[in-house]
Amino acid sequence: MSMPTDPRRIVADGYDAAADDYARWLVTGVVDTGRPKYLAHFCSRLPEGASVLELGCGGGGPTTAELARRFALTGVDLSSRQITLARERLPTATFVHADMTRFETPPSSVDGVAAFYSLIHLPYGELPAMFARIARWLRPGGVFVASLGARAGGEHVEREWLGGAPMYWSGYSPEDNVRFLEAAGFAVVESGVETNIEDGEATPVFWVIARTPPLHG
Repeated sequence: MSMPTDPRRIVADGYDAAADDYARWLVTGVVDTGRPKYLAHFCSRLPEGASVLELGCGGGGPTTAELARRFALTGVDLSSRQITLARERLPTATFVHADMTRFETPPSSVDGVAAFYSLIHLPYGELPAMFARIARWLRPGGVFVASLGARAGGEHVEREWLGGAPMYWSGYSPEDNVRFLEAAGFAVVESGVETNIEDGEATPVFWVIARTPPLHG
C-alpha cells in the first residue's frame, strides 16, 4: 500500500493508528519541561471558567484534563480516534472532530486558545493564515499559547512513526514564528526555546504566549 501524500490525511491516519502508543509515549518516551511551564503561565492569565479552545486536543490526556478542570473547554482534533478517547475520558468538556484550518467559531468568542504540539502538523505554508484565524476567534486581550518548531526545517515525513504509521511535520525558525504572529495582530508576551528529550534525543521546541490587543475606550 502506498503512503498518502496529503499532509492532513497523513496526520489524521497517523494519530488514529497510534492513539494508544502515543498516550504511552507521552509518559515514557519524552521529557517535556516546556509543556507544564507554559500551561501554568497560560492558565494564570485567564479567570476560572473562561472559554478556552484547544486545537489538537488529542485523546484527553493530562494537559487537556487540566484545561477542562479549570475552564469551559472545547477541544478540536483531526483524528476521529483521538476525539473518541477524549469524549470518553472527559465527558464534561466539548470535543469536535474537525480540521482546525476549517473549523469555525464566531469572531471574538473565546478567551483563550491553546495549541500543544499541533500547529507543527499543519501543511507547510499554512501557519500564518492559522494565526490570523486564531486572532479573529479571540476576544480583545485574549491569550494564546503554542508550541512551535525551533528550526527552519520546512516539511518532513517520518515513514514509520509510533506504531509504524507515517507522520508529517512542518517547522519555521523562532524569528519567522514571531513575525507571523505579529502580522496576525498578536503581541508576544513570553517566549523561549525549551529542549525536550524524545527517545533519548534532544529536540528544541519554541514556546510562545501571545495576546490580542485589548479593547480600548
